[in-house]
Amino acid sequence: MRDLLRQLRGALAEGREVAYCRLVETRGSTPQKPGALMLVFADGSQAGTLGGGCVEAEVKRRALAVLAGGAAEVAKFQLDSDYGWDDGLICGGRMQILIEPLRRGERNAYFEELSHRLDNAEGVTEAIVFEVKQPGLPITASFLFDAEGRLAATLHAGPHAAAIVRQRLRPLSDRPRPYAEAGVAYLPALPRCRLVIVGGGHVGKAVGSLAADLDFDVWVVDDREEFVSRERFPKAERRLCGPIDKVLPQLEITPDTYCLIVTRGHNHDEEALYHLAERNARYVGLIGSRRKIKMIFDDLLGEGVSPEALARVYAPLGIDIGSQTVPEIAVSICAELVAHRNLGGRVPGRPSGVEVSA
Repeated sequence: MRDLLRQLRGALAEGREVAYCRLVETRGSTPQKPGALMLVFADGSQAGTLGGGCVEAEVKRRALAVLAGGAAEVAKFQLDSDYGWDDGLICGGRMQILIEPLRRGERNAYFEELSHRLDNAEGVTEAIVFEVKQPGLPITASFLFDAEGRLAATLHAGPHAAAIVRQRLRPLSDRPRPYAEAGVAYLPALPRCRLVIVGGGHVGKAVGSLAADLDFDVWVVDDREEFVSRERFPKAERRLCGPIDKVLPQLEITPDTYCLIVTRGHNHDEEALYHLAERNARYVGLIGSRRKIKMIFDDLLGEGVSPEALARVYAPLGIDIGSQTVPEIAVSICAELVAHRNLGGRVPGRPSGVEVSA
């Protein structure tokens, strides 16, 4: 979604008109779920998708009509013989889609605020009225709430209406999925967690590419310049080159930071863990055999790292899926990261950790 909003922002800066088409509510089987986004430009081009087929074509037709002079609307589609036959979607599902025209100089502040917050990896919730079920909430009214539930922007409604919508707002700390209540669609964009990958080798490279697509902000650290290049990590937010004992102590580690240690050798792994184990990261993971991990733990205990900190380290890395190849190892690691992030620290299917000697 961040990329689509950047395209929207760029189009507006160039003076191009665009329709913001957001899937706000579904029932039954549908090709996309709430939160899906498509941009339709006045020249008929588009970015993003709502699932393709007849519904998407009809949304584009309506979006172009709205851009030509109509008002924002919520379009309802029943996936039956009217909109599903050619695509095999005769399943009785329903889709409701907001079509919001953005014209030059009109109502852009809301979308600028949304784009700015997502660019900064902040969590937000869009609340969009798609049915009139509560007084004072007109259809297409939109509200943007920040991660603490504070009102950040409104569209087609004043701030007074936000109090009605806020009553059913779920905290982003619970990592809610999109939901609809009382005619309002709540579309959370969860805060992006930072993933610090120490080691730009084969595993680090594979994990970095996949994790970026899984909504992690990837930072990569290596002491070899060619292993933190833009070509090697094109999706990374930051690429840091330098000695581990110089870079890691200066690196900002927040309670939402994930740290992954996948360097090229035992000594580098141990050095990285020494600088990360007691930094209060949300997650620290260490690659390697159980024997190697035990040796590293014993060494660090001797250097004064607390047993409690080492006991929190996820080692060996990854959910047990019988991984053999580098891509399989990356999948197992990223599955662990996603489970830990989405399930409050619980990781089903991971092996037992290495015991830390007291």
